[in-house]
Amino acid sequence: MAGLSGWGTGERTAVAGTSMFAAALGAEAAPPVVCVHGLGCSHRYFEPLARSLAPDARVVAVDLPGFGRTPGPARTLDVRGLSTALGCWLRATGRGGAVLLGNSSGCQVIVDLAVHSPDLLGPVVLAGPTFDSAARTAPRQVVRLLRDQPWERRGLRPLLARDWLVCGPRRYLQTFRFLLQDPVEDKLPHVKGPALVVRGSRDRIAPRRWVEEMTQRLPAGRSAEVPGAGHTLNWSAPQELARLVRPLLAATAT
Repeated sequence: MAGLSGWGTGERTAVAGTSMFAAALGAEAAPPVVCVHGLGCSHRYFEPLARSLAPDARVVAVDLPGFGRTPGPARTLDVRGLSTALGCWLRATGRGGAVLLGNSSGCQVIVDLAVHSPDLLGPVVLAGPTFDSAARTAPRQVVRLLRDQPWERRGLRPLLARDWLVCGPRRYLQTFRFLLQDPVEDKLPHVKGPALVVRGSRDRIAPRRWVEEMTQRLPAGRSAEVPGAGHTLNWSAPQELARLVRPLLAATAT
């Protein structure tokens, strides 16, 4: 499929009132890892992680409705709407029980999925989870985003700028407001299976205290930290994140 440099294949699934797109890399028979992007992002920034994991896993990065290559409804979806679409896609593609890996606000979508469709969750990886319960205001989050930028690998900003233009400012800002209102910490007990909460040691968006709080609320949670890395581990520290994900592949449902 055109424009999928670095990915093996692209697929479309008619589900949730749209045509959901996903990019995939790795052997089809390998254990699956489903990647869920953050605010305004798409499958594209998971490519470095996919290349790092591809020898051991089938990495599939899905575009949620309104983002990347998946058309969205006129009405912006809230967190429940996004997690419902993810759940429909997992059922339709037979990927329930896969390792679910979210970055940034993708973590909120995965945790919300556990509330209404816990059967679809395999092991969970929450990388740079948002939003810190002590800083749920737009100004504080913008400052944190700017402070994180020096620790991200080159090339991330132009890639994300393109994805943000695709989703558009209205959808971006409305989704941001929904995310700020989402009490993700109250939902964490619904994630019953193995769960890893991971952050970069330089991450200004997901502080260590927040990661520790989330880990404590998870029934089977543990945490890890990648030295010297920022918020977007799947782009800026893909090999280190892949190393943390590999032990979870054996627990993938069949």
